[in-house]
Amino acid sequence: MSDDNKDAPDPVAAAEAIVNAAIAEGDAERDEAHADDALSEAERKAAEHLADLQRLQAEYVNYRKRVDRDRAAAGELATARAIETLVPVLDDISAAREHGDLTDGPFASIAEKLETALGRLGWSSFGAPGEFFDPTVHEALLSQPSADVTQPTVQHVAQPGHRVGERVLRPARVIVQLPQDEA
Repeated sequence: MSDDNKDAPDPVAAAEAIVNAAIAEGDAERDEAHADDALSEAERKAAEHLADLQRLQAEYVNYRKRVDRDRAAAGELATARAIETLVPVLDDISAAREHGDLTDGPFASIAEKLETALGRLGWSSFGAPGEFFDPTVHEALLSQPSADVTQPTVQHVAQPGHRVGERVLRPARVIVQLPQDEA
């Protein structure tokens, strides 16, 4: 080293002098307060982002539920429409059974298989003599007074009703017996 460098200030000593002066002037407390403010701001932003994420996740879950519900409803509607086109065939099967034409043989087997397959899709037939008359599922074609009943009752079923699940495709067409005091 040359003599010229002996008079030059030591950089480490100069840095220590600056730090010591800053501490003496209170810059450290200001820097700490500023750091606390920055940390508080970062925590606030993190909380906002978490709230946004939770809201978006809830919206997505609701969307998925709505899509699944709509998909199920569309499937049920398609099934109901397909079965609705078969109602005349089911009426013919019912009439053939009433007349004794489907007691045995291949057509009886086919009719049973068709009704079983439709049953797996939620189809059912309803309407029988002796049931209480319900205007939500029965269509009264005729009513007759009777001393034998205390409330409106199905006397005869002209055409059975058909439903898929709880949805009525066609009400049962019936003749109703009414109590004499209502007639």
